[in-house]
Amino acid sequence: MLIGEHSHNLDTKGRVSIPSKFRDDLGGTFVLSKGVNECLSAYSKEAWEDFQAELMELKGADGRKLRRFFFSGATECEIDAQGRILVPPILREYAHLQREVIIAGVSDHMEIWNKADWEAYMSPENISPDQVEDAMERLGL
Repeated sequence: MLIGEHSHNLDTKGRVSIPSKFRDDLGGTFVLSKGVNECLSAYSKEAWEDFQAELMELKGADGRKLRRFFFSGATECEIDAQGRILVPPILREYAHLQREVIIAGVSDHMEIWNKADWEAYMSPENISPDQVEDAMERLGL
């Protein structure tokens, strides 16, 4: 299970260290793709296959749109001996990745965020405890 929030730096070559506790869950090779909210999403091969199967079931224009969005920028990443991956330029640009990034576990996948974007997203104005409580009630949790 991928949980927790970690602050890391992207080096000048576009590499970032993956938290050690995430490496085992993701495996030595995993899939990195565009995510929602202009972040990147990383899935173990097994989780990616499940996600891919769900996307392939979607019909019509919306299904095509989502498949194009997620599959076109997806890439397999290998963790190097130092525990890093190379984030391709197109994905760095999509997620506005600069030097400081946040790596967040989201249970079945990991997300990589530009630190400023993450802080804005997680700000009390955007996601307050009251909003979380309201959403939980609406969803029956």
